[in-house]
Amino acid sequence: MNRRLLTVLLSMLAAAPVPCAVAARLKELAAVEGVRENQLIGYGLVVGLAGTGDRRQTVFSAQSLTNMLERMGVSVPPTAIQVRNTAAVMVTATLPPFAQPGTRIDVTAAAVGDASNLQGGLLVLTGLRGSDGQVYAVAQGPVVTGGFVAGRGGTQQTLNHPTVGRVPNGAIIERPSPTPPLGTRLRLQLRQADFTTAARVADTINKKFGSAGSPVARPENASLVVIDPPPIYKARATEFIAELESLTVEADRPAKVVVNERTGTIVMGKEVSISPVAIMHGNLTVEIQTSFAVSQPPPLSSGTTQVVPQMGVGIKEEKARNVVLKQGATVEELVRALMAIGSTPRDIIVILQNLRAAGALEAELEVI
Repeated sequence: MNRRLLTVLLSMLAAAPVPCAVAARLKELAAVEGVRENQLIGYGLVVGLAGTGDRRQTVFSAQSLTNMLERMGVSVPPTAIQVRNTAAVMVTATLPPFAQPGTRIDVTAAAVGDASNLQGGLLVLTGLRGSDGQVYAVAQGPVVTGGFVAGRGGTQQTLNHPTVGRVPNGAIIERPSPTPPLGTRLRLQLRQADFTTAARVADTINKKFGSAGSPVARPENASLVVIDPPPIYKARATEFIAELESLTVEADRPAKVVVNERTGTIVMGKEVSISPVAIMHGNLTVEIQTSFAVSQPPPLSSGTTQVVPQMGVGIKEEKARNVVLKQGATVEELVRALMAIGSTPRDIIVILQNLRAAGALEAELEVI
């Protein structure tokens, strides 16, 4: 990350208005307990490859092809099969909540053997099972890859990842999703646990649907809000949830600074505050250089030419640059101060870590 990009990002952060809280729909903050996706997995074969399938070393693809042919009435020993147009794949998909039989979903096929390319292949009938072992969908169709392999030998060129592909709408759901039915009591799960947000969610729901002395929602803990729908919604759970999702709540988040040391990226919000602190920063550079000098003997002497290494050590220490942040300093002041002393992204990361260690950074520091 270059210095110019960091300057633009930090300037945008400093110029942004200070929000008290972030207002969002309840749909973005929470989900109904039990209404969730389910992962499906299956093992299958991709056929029709142009010689880019599994080689002889992958024995299970030949065994799978033999078993499939045997079910179709063709008996062939596995040792007699050497088909380069077939590849064994793992097929995965995500089963949406309340999915009904007959609807279609996308699937992903990934080679598990030594196939080099799935381009142009056809995924044959593959059952997709859930964690309970039941088949919830059946997949089949042409595999679309986002990459290709061109050339061969030393002139081969590979683009993206040709051993993984997708089959759009390639699976048909055969069994309903195991999502539990909506009951008379709803439990909302916050996507990010926070006591303040949970209390605000319950308060907003009570203002909308509750009555004096009889609240319908209560926060169970930092990530769970329990709701007893009003009597008029007892038989209309779907309509009640739809109205719940449209409510807006001011979500509360802890002050956090996220640092990525690998890329030099720093993200911090305006709610981060700084205690009174003085920052002094300077660089110490130690440079060791080795040069080689040629020692030439006098004419007509018996000496030989020698290469003599010469080493030099140089030390350069910059003068300390300092800034002072007073009581109630904001991120804007911190940004401007660090930019004023010419700090680089790596310098700012180190300074933030030192501020946190000194107890002057009143925020959570997360290094990823």
